[in-house]
Amino acid sequence: MPYLYDCSICQNRCDGRSRGVYQFRNDVEYSEHFENQLIQELIDYGYFAQKTERDGYPDIEVYESKGGPLRCFIEVKAQRRSFMSVSRLLPNSDLIPSETMALNLSDLVRYFEIANQEPVPVYILWVLSERPCIVPNGQVHFFYQNVEHLRYIYNRYRDARRFRRKSGVGDVVNGQHQGVVVNYHFSLQELLPFNISDI
Repeated sequence: MPYLYDCSICQNRCDGRSRGVYQFRNDVEYSEHFENQLIQELIDYGYFAQKTERDGYPDIEVYESKGGPLRCFIEVKAQRRSFMSVSRLLPNSDLIPSETMALNLSDLVRYFEIANQEPVPVYILWVLSERPCIVPNGQVHFFYQNVEHLRYIYNRYRDARRFRRKSGVGDVVNGQHQGVVVNYHFSLQELLPFNISDI
């Protein structure tokens, strides 16, 4: 994949300083917007798709047709912030900032368990925006991967790609800590550009 952007010479470098402000509600709304968009695109393509009602499951269930067999599950994750210090904080991760994608570690482990139980694929789809070196300003790109491939990467790197950030403003909603603080990281090199015909 033609990424491998060198952040040290970038003319439009992302801000590498954490402000400690994480807008949990805004991130959820942003992600839900793309869930709804993806559901409509899947239906337009000819599948039947809906938000899942199964507790703890990925966001979307996809069926061959309405009333037809289950085809797959898709979890949608919005990615707007860059992990600019990944090379320093996770030196054995084989990751560079421009290509690093994050996923809540507890979600990842839960999807591994779901994949063990379900006869259909489980996919994670990242919505990538606000990273000028990969996505031109104002655009949004989608990348995805089968959970089984992510499991292979997880087993290879283990804690070398795990990072716990400090809690910050916006993590606590109605007295409960809801922001993600422990993430697992992947490279865009390990993901695929999303195409509905491929799932």
